Amino acid sequence: MSQFINAKETLVTEAIDGMLRHAGGRLARLDGYPHIKVVIRNDWDRSKVALVSGGGSGHEPSHAGFVGQGMLTAAVCGEVFASPSVDAVLAGILAVTGKAGCLLIVKNYTGDRLNFGLAAERARAYGLNVNMVIVDDDIALPDLPQARGVAGTLFVHKIAGALADQGAELDVVTAAARKAIGGMASIGMSLDSCTVPGNAKDNRIPDGKAELGLGIHGEPGVEQVDFSGASGAVEMVVERLAASIGPGPHVALVNNLGSATPLEMSVLVEELIKSRIGDQIRWVIGPAPLMTSLDMRGFSVSLLPVGKAEEMALIAPVACAAWPGCHAVGKIDTVPLPDGLAPIAPMPSRHEGRRAFIENCCHVFIEAEDDLNALDLKSGDGDTGSTLATAARALIGALDRLPLADITQLYRAIGLELSQTMGGSSGVLLAIFFAAAGDASGNGEDTIGALSSALKRVQEVGGAKKGDRTMVDALGPAIDALAGGLLEAATAARGGADATAAIGKAGAGRASYIASVNLIGHNDPGAEAVARLFEHLAG
Repeated sequence: MSQFINAKETLVTEAIDGMLRHAGGRLARLDGYPHIKVVIRNDWDRSKVALVSGGGSGHEPSHAGFVGQGMLTAAVCGEVFASPSVDAVLAGILAVTGKAGCLLIVKNYTGDRLNFGLAAERARAYGLNVNMVIVDDDIALPDLPQARGVAGTLFVHKIAGALADQGAELDVVTAAARKAIGGMASIGMSLDSCTVPGNAKDNRIPDGKAELGLGIHGEPGVEQVDFSGASGAVEMVVERLAASIGPGPHVALVNNLGSATPLEMSVLVEELIKSRIGDQIRWVIGPAPLMTSLDMRGFSVSLLPVGKAEEMALIAPVACAAWPGCHAVGKIDTVPLPDGLAPIAPMPSRHEGRRAFIENCCHVFIEAEDDLNALDLKSGDGDTGSTLATAARALIGALDRLPLADITQLYRAIGLELSQTMGGSSGVLLAIFFAAAGDASGNGEDTIGALSSALKRVQEVGGAKKGDRTMVDALGPAIDALAGGLLEAATAARGGADATAAIGKAGAGRASYIASVNLIGHNDPGAEAVARLFEHLAG
Protein backbone atom coordinates (compact mmCIF):
# COMPACT_ATOMS: atom_id res chain seq x y z
CA MET A 1 0.00 0.00 0.00
CA SER A 2 1.38 3.40 -1.00
CA GLN A 3 1.90 5.94 1.78
CA PHE A 4 2.96 9.58 1.91
CA ILE A 5 6.40 8.89 3.35
CA ASN A 6 9.93 9.10 2.03
CA ALA A 7 11.61 6.24 3.91
CA LYS A 8 10.66 4.35 7.04
CA GLU A 9 14.12 5.08 8.47
CA THR A 10 13.47 8.85 8.48
CA LEU A 11 9.69 8.80 8.94
CA VAL A 12 9.58 9.69 12.64
CA THR A 13 12.24 12.43 12.59
CA GLU A 14 10.66 14.08 9.55
CA ALA A 15 7.21 13.90 11.15
CA ILE A 16 8.45 15.47 14.39
CA ASP A 17 10.11 18.31 12.49
CA GLY A 18 6.94 18.84 10.45
CA MET A 19 4.94 19.12 13.65
CA LEU A 20 7.39 21.60 15.17
CA ARG A 21 7.14 23.83 12.09
CA HIS A 22 3.57 24.78 13.02
CA ALA A 23 3.81 24.67 16.82
CA GLY A 24 3.98 28.45 17.09
CA GLY A 25 7.38 28.41 18.78
CA ARG A 26 5.98 26.71 21.89
CA LEU A 27 7.84 23.44 21.34
CA ALA A 28 11.40 22.36 20.62
CA ARG A 29 13.31 19.11 20.26
CA LEU A 30 16.52 17.89 21.80
CA ASP A 31 19.49 17.83 19.45
CA GLY A 32 19.91 14.09 19.45
CA TYR A 33 18.55 12.80 16.13
CA PRO A 34 18.17 10.10 15.05
CA HIS A 35 18.50 8.05 18.26
CA ILE A 36 17.13 10.61 20.70
CA LYS A 37 13.78 11.97 19.59
CA VAL A 38 12.40 14.13 22.41
CA VAL A 39 9.90 16.99 22.08
CA ILE A 40 9.87 19.47 24.99
CA ARG A 41 8.11 22.65 26.00
CA ASN A 42 10.01 25.74 24.95
CA ASP A 43 8.49 27.78 27.79
CA TRP A 44 9.41 25.46 30.67
CA ASP A 45 11.23 26.87 33.73
CA ARG A 46 11.51 23.69 35.88
CA SER A 47 9.73 25.33 38.80
CA LYS A 48 6.84 22.87 38.64
CA VAL A 49 6.54 19.09 38.46
CA ALA A 50 7.53 17.88 35.01
CA LEU A 51 5.46 15.27 33.20
CA VAL A 52 7.25 12.96 30.78
CA SER A 53 5.53 10.32 28.68
CA GLY A 54 6.08 8.67 25.35
CA GLY A 55 6.55 5.36 23.62
CA GLY A 56 6.52 4.12 20.07
CA SER A 57 5.46 6.43 17.29
CA GLY A 58 2.42 5.69 15.13
CA HIS A 59 -0.09 6.81 17.77
CA GLU A 60 -0.18 10.46 16.77
CA PRO A 61 -1.13 12.96 18.08
CA SER A 62 0.06 10.98 21.11
CA HIS A 63 2.49 11.69 22.54
CA ALA A 64 4.23 14.76 21.17
CA GLY A 65 0.92 16.37 20.25
CA PHE A 66 0.08 16.68 23.94
CA VAL A 67 3.23 18.49 24.97
CA GLY A 68 2.26 21.95 26.16
CA GLN A 69 1.03 24.04 29.07
CA GLY A 70 -1.46 22.01 31.10
CA MET A 71 -0.36 18.59 29.84
CA LEU A 72 3.03 17.01 29.12
CA THR A 73 6.37 18.70 29.58
CA ALA A 74 8.20 16.29 27.30
CA ALA A 75 7.42 13.36 25.01
CA VAL A 76 10.01 10.72 24.22
CA CYS A 77 9.38 9.19 20.79
CA GLY A 78 10.51 5.78 19.60
CA GLU A 79 10.37 4.38 16.11
CA VAL A 80 6.98 3.16 14.87
CA PHE A 81 5.52 0.87 17.57
CA ALA A 82 8.95 0.60 19.25
CA SER A 83 9.85 1.82 22.72
CA PRO A 84 12.40 4.65 22.91
CA SER A 85 15.82 3.82 24.32
CA VAL A 86 16.88 4.32 27.93
CA ASP A 87 19.20 7.15 26.84
CA ALA A 88 16.35 8.90 25.02
CA VAL A 89 14.08 8.70 28.08
CA LEU A 90 16.88 9.87 30.37
CA ALA A 91 17.62 12.79 28.04
CA GLY A 92 13.97 13.84 28.29
CA ILE A 93 13.98 13.61 32.09
CA LEU A 94 17.21 15.58 32.45
CA ALA A 95 16.03 18.26 30.01
CA VAL A 96 12.92 19.24 31.99
CA THR A 97 13.27 18.13 35.61
CA GLY A 98 14.02 20.59 38.39
CA LYS A 99 13.72 20.54 42.18
CA ALA A 100 9.94 19.92 41.98
CA GLY A 101 10.64 16.52 40.42
CA CYS A 102 9.24 14.53 37.51
CA LEU A 103 6.43 12.04 36.93
CA LEU A 104 6.87 9.43 34.20
CA ILE A 105 3.56 8.26 32.69
CA VAL A 106 4.16 4.89 31.04
CA LYS A 107 1.85 2.54 29.14
CA ASN A 108 1.98 -1.05 30.29
CA TYR A 109 4.14 -2.61 27.59
CA THR A 110 7.29 -4.50 28.47
CA GLY A 111 9.65 -2.33 26.43
CA ASP A 112 8.22 0.91 27.81
CA ARG A 113 8.28 -0.32 31.41
CA LEU A 114 11.89 -1.47 31.15
CA ASN A 115 13.29 1.53 29.31
CA PHE A 116 11.41 4.17 31.29
CA GLY A 117 12.08 2.28 34.51
CA LEU A 118 15.83 2.06 34.02
CA ALA A 119 15.96 5.70 32.90
CA ALA A 120 14.15 6.65 36.14
CA GLU A 121 16.75 4.75 38.18
CA ARG A 122 19.58 6.51 36.40
CA ALA A 123 17.88 9.89 36.86
CA ARG A 124 17.53 9.24 40.59
CA ALA A 125 21.27 8.53 40.68
CA TYR A 126 21.69 12.11 39.43
CA GLY A 127 19.77 13.22 42.52
CA LEU A 128 16.48 13.91 40.77
CA ASN A 129 13.12 13.13 42.35
CA VAL A 130 11.39 10.87 39.82
CA ASN A 131 8.14 8.92 40.21
CA MET A 132 6.61 6.55 37.65
CA VAL A 133 3.04 5.35 37.08
CA ILE A 134 1.98 2.48 34.82
CA VAL A 135 -1.26 2.82 32.84
CA ASP A 136 -3.11 -0.49 32.35
CA ASP A 137 -6.61 0.50 31.28
CA ASP A 138 -7.31 -2.09 28.55
CA ILE A 139 -10.06 -4.50 29.63
CA ALA A 140 -10.16 -6.52 26.40
CA LEU A 141 -8.16 -9.44 27.79
CA PRO A 142 -9.45 -10.06 31.31
CA ASP A 143 -7.16 -13.03 31.99
CA LEU A 144 -4.00 -11.16 31.05
CA PRO A 145 -1.74 -10.74 34.13
CA GLN A 146 -0.75 -7.24 33.00
CA ALA A 147 -3.36 -5.28 31.04
CA ARG A 148 -2.14 -3.04 28.24
CA GLY A 149 -2.05 0.72 28.44
CA VAL A 150 -4.15 2.36 25.73
CA ALA A 151 -6.13 5.57 25.19
CA GLY A 152 -7.02 6.01 28.87
CA THR A 153 -3.44 7.25 29.21
CA LEU A 154 -4.78 10.60 28.00
CA PHE A 155 -6.87 10.92 31.18
CA VAL A 156 -3.66 10.68 33.19
CA HIS A 157 -1.85 13.21 31.01
CA LYS A 158 -4.67 15.70 31.45
CA ILE A 159 -5.41 15.28 35.15
CA ALA A 160 -1.77 15.16 36.21
CA GLY A 161 -0.95 17.98 33.80
CA ALA A 162 -3.60 20.27 35.28
CA LEU A 163 -2.38 19.66 38.83
CA ALA A 164 1.26 20.17 37.88
CA ASP A 165 0.37 23.38 36.07
CA GLN A 166 -1.36 24.61 39.24
CA GLY A 167 1.83 24.02 41.25
CA ALA A 168 0.90 20.79 43.06
CA GLU A 169 3.73 18.76 44.59
CA LEU A 170 5.01 15.56 43.01
CA ASP A 171 3.33 13.24 45.53
CA VAL A 172 -0.04 14.95 44.99
CA VAL A 173 0.30 14.72 41.20
CA THR A 174 1.38 11.07 41.44
CA ALA A 175 -1.53 10.17 43.73
CA ALA A 176 -4.04 11.74 41.35
CA ALA A 177 -2.52 9.85 38.43
CA ARG A 178 -2.73 6.55 40.29
CA LYS A 179 -6.32 7.19 41.30
CA ALA A 180 -7.28 7.79 37.69
CA ILE A 181 -5.47 4.66 36.55
CA GLY A 182 -7.24 2.60 39.18
CA GLY A 183 -10.71 3.63 38.02
CA MET A 184 -10.50 3.76 34.23
CA ALA A 185 -11.42 1.17 31.62
CA SER A 186 -10.86 1.09 27.84
CA ILE A 187 -11.68 -1.17 24.91
CA GLY A 188 -11.45 -0.78 21.14
CA MET A 189 -12.92 -2.23 17.96
CA SER A 190 -11.74 -2.07 14.36
CA LEU A 191 -12.91 -3.09 10.91
CA ASP A 192 -9.37 -3.36 9.57
CA SER A 193 -5.80 -3.79 10.74
CA CYS A 194 -3.23 -1.02 10.40
CA THR A 195 -0.50 -0.59 7.79
CA VAL A 196 2.97 -0.48 9.34
CA PRO A 197 5.31 1.52 7.08
CA GLY A 198 7.61 -0.78 5.14
CA ASN A 199 5.63 -3.92 6.03
CA ALA A 200 2.98 -5.89 4.21
CA LYS A 201 -0.52 -5.23 5.51
CA ASP A 202 -2.03 -7.91 7.71
CA ASN A 203 -5.48 -8.38 6.16
CA ARG A 204 -6.75 -10.66 8.89
CA ILE A 205 -10.22 -9.14 9.37
CA PRO A 206 -12.60 -10.36 6.64
CA ASP A 207 -15.52 -8.37 5.26
CA GLY A 208 -18.52 -8.46 7.53
CA LYS A 209 -16.38 -8.91 10.62
CA ALA A 210 -14.87 -6.57 13.20
CA GLU A 211 -12.16 -7.21 15.73
CA LEU A 212 -12.99 -6.48 19.35
CA GLY A 213 -10.30 -5.60 21.86
CA LEU A 214 -7.34 -5.26 19.52
CA GLY A 215 -4.31 -3.31 20.71
CA ILE A 216 -2.90 0.02 19.58
CA HIS A 217 0.03 -1.71 17.85
CA GLY A 218 -2.27 -3.68 15.59
CA GLU A 219 -1.99 -6.84 17.67
CA PRO A 220 -5.03 -9.13 17.35
CA GLY A 221 -8.01 -8.59 19.59
CA VAL A 222 -9.80 -10.93 21.90
CA GLU A 223 -12.18 -12.09 19.15
CA GLN A 224 -13.56 -11.41 15.71
CA VAL A 225 -17.26 -10.63 15.79
CA ASP A 226 -20.02 -10.17 13.23
CA PHE A 227 -20.33 -6.53 12.23
CA SER A 228 -23.82 -5.14 11.70
CA GLY A 229 -23.33 -1.38 12.03
CA ALA A 230 -22.53 1.30 14.57
CA SER A 231 -25.29 0.37 17.00
CA GLY A 232 -24.19 -3.24 17.31
CA ALA A 233 -20.53 -2.24 17.57
CA VAL A 234 -21.17 0.14 20.44
CA GLU A 235 -23.42 -2.42 22.15
CA MET A 236 -20.56 -4.93 22.23
CA VAL A 237 -18.10 -2.36 23.55
CA VAL A 238 -20.58 -1.19 26.18
CA GLU A 239 -21.21 -4.77 27.33
CA ARG A 240 -17.52 -5.11 28.25
CA LEU A 241 -17.26 -1.65 29.78
CA ALA A 242 -20.41 -2.07 31.89
CA ALA A 243 -18.86 -5.07 33.62
CA SER A 244 -15.78 -3.05 34.58
CA ILE A 245 -17.14 0.28 35.82
CA GLY A 246 -19.04 1.57 38.80
CA PRO A 247 -22.24 3.61 38.77
CA GLY A 248 -20.64 6.89 37.66
CA PRO A 249 -20.74 9.70 36.86
CA HIS A 250 -18.16 9.06 34.14
CA VAL A 251 -16.30 10.91 31.44
CA ALA A 252 -15.99 9.09 28.12
CA LEU A 253 -12.99 9.51 25.87
CA VAL A 254 -14.01 8.51 22.34
CA ASN A 255 -10.88 7.86 20.32
CA ASN A 256 -10.49 7.50 16.55
CA LEU A 257 -7.89 4.76 15.99
CA GLY A 258 -6.76 6.34 12.73
CA SER A 259 -9.05 6.36 9.73
CA ALA A 260 -12.66 6.27 10.85
CA THR A 261 -14.37 9.31 9.33
CA PRO A 262 -15.72 12.19 11.43
CA LEU A 263 -19.23 11.19 10.34
CA GLU A 264 -18.74 7.67 11.69
CA MET A 265 -17.24 8.95 14.93
CA SER A 266 -20.20 11.24 15.60
CA VAL A 267 -22.60 8.34 15.03
CA LEU A 268 -20.61 6.26 17.53
CA VAL A 269 -20.88 9.02 20.14
CA GLU A 270 -24.64 9.20 19.61
CA GLU A 271 -24.94 5.43 20.03
CA LEU A 272 -22.80 5.55 23.17
CA ILE A 273 -24.97 8.21 24.79
CA LYS A 274 -28.13 6.26 23.85
CA SER A 275 -26.71 3.00 25.26
CA ARG A 276 -27.56 1.45 28.62
CA ILE A 277 -24.63 3.23 30.27
CA GLY A 278 -25.35 6.52 28.54
CA ASP A 279 -27.06 8.06 31.55
CA GLN A 280 -23.84 7.56 33.54
CA ILE A 281 -21.76 9.55 31.06
CA ARG A 282 -21.74 13.24 31.99
CA TRP A 283 -18.81 14.44 29.89
CA VAL A 284 -17.26 13.46 26.54
CA ILE A 285 -13.73 14.02 25.27
CA GLY A 286 -13.69 13.81 21.49
CA PRO A 287 -14.55 12.15 19.26
CA ALA A 288 -11.07 12.74 17.87
CA PRO A 289 -7.84 11.01 16.93
CA LEU A 290 -6.10 10.95 20.32
CA MET A 291 -4.14 7.70 20.55
CA THR A 292 -4.23 6.20 17.09
CA SER A 293 -2.82 3.06 15.56
CA LEU A 294 -1.54 4.49 12.28
CA ASP A 295 -4.41 4.08 9.77
CA MET A 296 -6.53 1.59 11.72
CA ARG A 297 -10.22 1.94 10.84
CA GLY A 298 -11.60 1.67 14.31
CA PHE A 299 -12.43 3.38 17.56
CA SER A 300 -11.98 2.95 21.28
CA VAL A 301 -13.95 4.11 24.29
CA SER A 302 -12.33 4.89 27.63
CA LEU A 303 -14.37 5.57 30.76
CA LEU A 304 -13.23 7.27 33.95
CA PRO A 305 -15.30 7.86 37.10
CA VAL A 306 -15.02 11.52 38.05
CA GLY A 307 -15.67 13.69 41.04
CA LYS A 308 -15.38 17.45 41.23
CA ALA A 309 -11.56 17.40 41.39
CA GLU A 310 -11.22 15.26 38.26
CA GLU A 311 -13.85 17.30 36.44
CA MET A 312 -11.99 20.56 37.14
CA ALA A 313 -8.71 19.02 36.00
CA LEU A 314 -10.24 17.66 32.79
CA ILE A 315 -11.87 20.95 31.78
CA ALA A 316 -8.85 23.10 32.66
CA PRO A 317 -7.48 24.92 29.58
CA VAL A 318 -4.41 23.60 27.78
CA ALA A 319 -2.08 24.87 25.08
CA CYS A 320 -2.20 21.68 22.99
CA ALA A 321 -4.08 22.00 19.70
CA ALA A 322 -4.64 18.22 19.56
CA TRP A 323 -6.67 18.19 22.78
CA PRO A 324 -10.37 18.41 21.82
CA GLY A 325 -11.60 19.53 25.21
CA CYS A 326 -13.91 17.90 27.74
CA HIS A 327 -17.55 18.84 27.22
CA ALA A 328 -20.70 18.14 29.17
CA VAL A 329 -23.22 15.83 27.51
CA GLY A 330 -26.26 17.90 26.60
CA LYS A 331 -29.69 17.34 25.21
CA ILE A 332 -30.41 17.98 21.54
CA ASP A 333 -32.04 21.38 21.10
CA THR A 334 -34.39 21.93 18.18
CA VAL A 335 -36.00 25.11 16.92
CA PRO A 336 -38.96 25.44 14.53
CA LEU A 337 -38.34 25.79 10.82
CA PRO A 338 -38.55 29.38 9.52
CA ASP A 339 -41.89 30.52 8.16
CA GLY A 340 -42.50 29.18 4.67
CA LEU A 341 -40.29 26.12 5.07
CA ALA A 342 -42.51 24.02 7.32
CA PRO A 343 -43.72 20.97 5.35
CA ILE A 344 -47.09 21.50 3.69
CA ALA A 345 -49.23 18.45 4.25
CA PRO A 346 -51.46 17.68 1.24
CA MET A 347 -54.90 16.19 1.80
CA PRO A 348 -54.33 12.43 1.54
CA SER A 349 -56.57 10.29 -0.64
CA ARG A 350 -56.61 6.65 -1.69
CA HIS A 351 -55.96 5.14 -5.12
CA GLU A 352 -54.68 1.58 -4.94
CA GLY A 353 -53.48 1.50 -8.56
CA ARG A 354 -51.31 4.59 -8.22
CA ARG A 355 -50.06 3.45 -4.83
CA ALA A 356 -48.90 0.12 -6.28
CA PHE A 357 -47.36 1.88 -9.28
CA ILE A 358 -45.32 4.26 -7.10
CA GLU A 359 -44.17 1.43 -4.83
CA ASN A 360 -43.16 -0.57 -7.88
CA CYS A 361 -41.08 2.32 -9.23
CA CYS A 362 -39.46 2.95 -5.87
CA HIS A 363 -38.36 -0.66 -5.48
CA VAL A 364 -36.54 -0.46 -8.82
CA PHE A 365 -34.27 2.26 -7.41
CA ILE A 366 -33.82 0.54 -4.05
CA GLU A 367 -32.72 -2.71 -5.71
CA ALA A 368 -30.37 -0.85 -8.07
CA GLU A 369 -28.64 1.10 -5.28
CA ASP A 370 -25.31 -0.77 -5.25
CA ASP A 371 -25.09 -1.04 -9.05
CA LEU A 372 -25.74 2.67 -9.56
CA ASN A 373 -23.26 3.63 -6.85
CA ALA A 374 -20.58 1.51 -8.50
CA LEU A 375 -21.35 3.11 -11.86
CA ASP A 376 -21.26 6.59 -10.33
CA LEU A 377 -17.78 5.93 -8.94
CA LYS A 378 -16.59 6.01 -12.55
CA SER A 379 -17.98 9.48 -13.22
CA GLY A 380 -18.84 11.08 -9.90
CA ASP A 381 -18.71 10.54 -6.18
CA GLY A 382 -20.41 7.15 -5.97
CA ASP A 383 -23.70 8.20 -4.41
CA THR A 384 -26.28 8.19 -7.22
CA GLY A 385 -27.70 4.86 -6.13
CA SER A 386 -27.88 5.86 -2.47
CA THR A 387 -29.47 9.21 -3.31
CA LEU A 388 -32.22 7.60 -5.39
CA ALA A 389 -32.75 4.73 -2.95
CA THR A 390 -33.02 7.10 0.03
CA ALA A 391 -35.63 9.16 -1.81
CA ALA A 392 -37.49 5.99 -2.86
CA ARG A 393 -37.67 4.71 0.72
CA ALA A 394 -38.89 8.10 1.93
CA LEU A 395 -41.55 8.19 -0.80
CA ILE A 396 -42.81 4.74 0.17
CA GLY A 397 -43.04 5.93 3.74
CA ALA A 398 -45.04 8.96 2.64
CA LEU A 399 -47.67 7.07 0.63
CA ASP A 400 -50.32 7.22 3.34
CA ARG A 401 -50.26 11.00 3.33
CA LEU A 402 -50.18 11.56 -0.45
CA PRO A 403 -53.20 12.69 -2.52
CA LEU A 404 -53.14 9.54 -4.63
CA ALA A 405 -56.61 10.11 -6.14
CA ASP A 406 -55.73 13.56 -7.58
CA ILE A 407 -52.98 13.23 -10.21
CA THR A 408 -52.31 16.98 -10.38
CA GLN A 409 -51.87 17.30 -6.61
CA LEU A 410 -49.97 14.01 -6.54
CA TYR A 411 -47.32 15.34 -8.93
CA ARG A 412 -46.88 18.42 -6.74
CA ALA A 413 -46.82 16.41 -3.51
CA ILE A 414 -44.13 14.09 -4.89
CA GLY A 415 -42.09 17.12 -5.93
CA LEU A 416 -42.40 18.57 -2.42
CA GLU A 417 -41.47 15.24 -0.82
CA LEU A 418 -38.37 14.91 -3.00
CA SER A 419 -37.28 18.47 -2.24
CA GLN A 420 -37.29 17.55 1.46
CA THR A 421 -35.81 14.06 1.36
CA MET A 422 -33.55 13.78 -1.69
CA GLY A 423 -30.16 15.43 -1.59
CA GLY A 424 -27.86 16.77 -4.26
CA SER A 425 -28.66 18.30 -7.62
CA SER A 426 -30.72 15.23 -8.55
CA GLY A 427 -33.16 15.97 -5.73
CA VAL A 428 -33.63 19.55 -6.84
CA LEU A 429 -34.08 18.63 -10.50
CA LEU A 430 -36.60 15.87 -9.80
CA ALA A 431 -38.51 18.14 -7.42
CA ILE A 432 -38.70 20.71 -10.24
CA PHE A 433 -39.71 17.95 -12.66
CA PHE A 434 -42.71 16.83 -10.60
CA ALA A 435 -43.75 20.35 -9.66
CA ALA A 436 -43.74 21.29 -13.35
CA ALA A 437 -45.69 18.12 -14.20
CA GLY A 438 -48.28 19.19 -11.63
CA ASP A 439 -48.55 22.63 -13.23
CA ALA A 440 -48.96 21.13 -16.69
CA SER A 441 -51.53 18.62 -15.45
CA GLY A 442 -53.44 21.46 -13.82
CA ASN A 443 -53.52 23.21 -17.18
CA GLY A 444 -55.16 20.20 -18.82
CA GLU A 445 -52.17 18.26 -20.15
CA ASP A 446 -52.44 14.47 -20.24
CA THR A 447 -49.71 12.26 -18.73
CA ILE A 448 -47.36 12.40 -21.71
CA GLY A 449 -47.90 16.14 -22.11
CA ALA A 450 -47.27 16.75 -18.40
CA LEU A 451 -44.04 14.71 -18.46
CA SER A 452 -42.85 16.48 -21.61
CA SER A 453 -43.49 19.89 -20.07
CA ALA A 454 -41.73 18.78 -16.90
CA LEU A 455 -38.63 17.66 -18.80
CA LYS A 456 -38.56 20.96 -20.68
CA ARG A 457 -38.61 22.86 -17.37
CA VAL A 458 -35.78 20.73 -15.97
CA GLN A 459 -33.67 21.41 -19.04
CA GLU A 460 -34.30 25.13 -18.74
CA VAL A 461 -33.27 25.21 -15.10
CA GLY A 462 -30.48 22.62 -15.14
CA GLY A 463 -29.05 23.49 -18.55
CA ALA A 464 -28.65 19.88 -19.70
CA LYS A 465 -29.55 18.81 -23.21
CA LYS A 466 -29.35 15.56 -25.14
CA GLY A 467 -25.74 14.46 -25.52
CA ASP A 468 -24.58 16.11 -22.28
CA ARG A 469 -24.30 12.72 -20.52
CA THR A 470 -27.11 13.10 -17.99
CA MET A 471 -30.43 11.41 -17.23
CA VAL A 472 -31.91 13.61 -20.00
CA ASP A 473 -30.23 11.31 -22.55
CA ALA A 474 -32.53 8.47 -21.46
CA LEU A 475 -35.55 10.37 -20.14
CA GLY A 476 -36.04 12.49 -23.25
CA PRO A 477 -36.21 9.59 -25.73
CA ALA A 478 -38.40 7.58 -23.33
CA ILE A 479 -41.01 10.34 -23.03
CA ASP A 480 -40.92 10.95 -26.79
CA ALA A 481 -41.60 7.23 -27.41
CA LEU A 482 -44.16 6.81 -24.65
CA ALA A 483 -47.13 7.26 -27.00
CA GLY A 484 -46.14 3.92 -28.57
CA GLY A 485 -46.31 2.13 -25.23
CA LEU A 486 -43.98 1.22 -22.39
CA LEU A 487 -41.97 -1.26 -24.45
CA GLU A 488 -41.05 1.40 -27.03
CA ALA A 489 -40.28 3.87 -24.23
CA ALA A 490 -38.03 1.30 -22.51
CA THR A 491 -36.18 0.57 -25.77
CA ALA A 492 -35.63 4.28 -26.36
CA ALA A 493 -34.45 4.83 -22.77
CA ARG A 494 -31.99 1.94 -22.99
CA GLY A 495 -30.61 3.24 -26.28
CA GLY A 496 -30.15 6.70 -24.80
CA ALA A 497 -28.49 5.37 -21.65
CA ASP A 498 -26.10 3.08 -23.53
CA ALA A 499 -25.16 5.93 -25.86
CA THR A 500 -23.78 7.89 -22.90
CA ALA A 501 -20.95 5.34 -22.59
CA ALA A 502 -19.49 6.74 -25.81
CA ILE A 503 -19.67 10.37 -24.64
CA GLY A 504 -16.22 11.37 -23.41
CA LYS A 505 -17.09 14.88 -22.33
CA ALA A 506 -20.07 15.59 -20.13
CA GLY A 507 -21.84 18.89 -20.69
CA ALA A 508 -23.47 19.10 -17.27
CA GLY A 509 -23.38 17.53 -13.82
CA ARG A 510 -20.46 16.30 -11.77
CA ALA A 511 -19.19 14.16 -14.64
CA SER A 512 -18.27 17.39 -16.45
CA TYR A 513 -15.25 17.61 -14.10
CA ILE A 514 -14.06 14.09 -14.94
CA ALA A 515 -11.43 13.22 -17.53
CA SER A 516 -12.67 11.46 -20.68
CA VAL A 517 -10.60 8.35 -19.97
CA ASN A 518 -12.72 7.73 -16.88
CA LEU A 519 -16.04 8.21 -18.69
CA ILE A 520 -15.69 6.23 -21.90
CA GLY A 521 -17.19 2.76 -21.62
CA HIS A 522 -19.44 3.54 -18.66
CA ASN A 523 -23.09 4.58 -18.80
CA ASP A 524 -24.12 7.75 -17.02
CA PRO A 525 -25.69 6.53 -13.74
CA GLY A 526 -28.69 8.86 -13.96
CA ALA A 527 -29.47 7.72 -17.48
CA GLU A 528 -28.97 4.11 -16.44
CA ALA A 529 -31.46 4.58 -13.59
CA VAL A 530 -34.07 5.91 -16.02
CA ALA A 531 -33.48 3.01 -18.41
CA ARG A 532 -33.84 0.43 -15.63
CA LEU A 533 -37.08 2.02 -14.48
CA PHE A 534 -38.71 1.90 -17.92
CA GLU A 535 -37.41 -1.61 -18.59
CA HIS A 536 -38.94 -2.81 -15.34
CA LEU A 537 -42.27 -1.14 -16.08
CA ALA A 538 -42.30 -2.62 -19.59
CA GLY A 539 -41.95 -6.04 -17.97
